Amino acid sequence: MLIILSFDIISSYAATMVGSFFVGVLIGYALKKVIKMVAVIVGLFLAALAYLQYHQVASINWNKLHTVSEGTITALSNAITQIPGISGGDSSHATATASSLAMTSFGIPLTGSMSAGFTIGFMKG
Repeated sequence: MLIILSFDIISSYAATMVGSFFVGVLIGYALKKVIKMVAVIVGLFLAALAYLQYHQVASINWNKLHTVSEGTITALSNAITQIPGISGGDSSHATATASSLAMTSFGIPLTGSMSAGFTIGFMKG
């Protein structure tokens, strides 16, 4: 059996792969920059709190701060795991599969090149 690929099919796959690769690079780069900025802001905030406590301007209950931050992180992780599509046991999986049936032929090149681009962008960010 001889399979002949036309230029239209090859060019659509190539455009999908190249486009999603660059989108992945941009997302990875931007995400790493945002994470760095948030880490610097939180670090400066905690350093300012420690400085104020050192000069006895403020009294900080570090145990209470630890408890509150731990509860916030737990709430965020619970909210993230309840996003539809992340947890495996939801009933909307059939609906999502049916609606994405048109993109089935682009699924592997799209996600593969986007994840490669994301990895490179995140490493370079």
